[in-house]
Amino acid sequence: MNQTINKYKNGSVNIWMITAIVVTVLLVGMAVLAAWFYVNYDEQKTNVNGKITIAVTDAQKAQKIADEAKFTQREKEPNREFVGPDDYGRITFNYPKTWSMYIDSDAVSGGTYTAYLNPIFVPPVVSGQRFALSVTILEKSYDSVIQSYSSFVKKGSLVASSVTVDGSNGTRLDGNFTKDIRGSAVIYKIRDKTVVIRTDVSTFLDDFNKLITTIKFNQ
Repeated sequence: MNQTINKYKNGSVNIWMITAIVVTVLLVGMAVLAAWFYVNYDEQKTNVNGKITIAVTDAQKAQKIADEAKFTQREKEPNREFVGPDDYGRITFNYPKTWSMYIDSDAVSGGTYTAYLNPIFVPPVVSGQRFALSVTILEKSYDSVIQSYSSFVKKGSLVASSVTVDGSNGTRLDGNFTKDIRGSAVIYKIRDKTVVIRTDVSTFLDDFNKLITTIKFNQ
């Protein structure tokens, strides 16, 4: 009798122990799983927050750049008018008011007329110096000036195309004029002279393209 009771008690104890162990294992497993979910959630949240922060920062930078570009463009307007010498066909065009101009040779006594334009101030006129715009009026024929660029066009340094302004046909050149100067130029015949208007820096290409549409000169 006592043996039966002891066996019953031992069986009950074993069941409770097994149940307790199983429950404990389940609780530990649930705790580990909960911790894993929390860590994973926290990492995902951190990643999402990081991506949001990066996106917001990029958007703010893009907006700042756009605002600065708009401000710079507004500052250029209204434009000023360039007026060349009457004896040399009186060429005119509009250029940004934030640019300064320096006339290196006014051709009062004949010869070549040269003027340089650049934002804020015009740097010294030295070999290799680049300008936002240069205006050169030569006492040379249009054909001879075009011929002087023919070797550059043949080897592919410059690309030549036709261009028309104020009812006159001319030539446009785009590419490398020297190893230091990559830009664009338009060349027109003015009476018995030839004008070359050039930008030496691709940064000013948009300004150059707008500017050349306003060119006028006496035929």
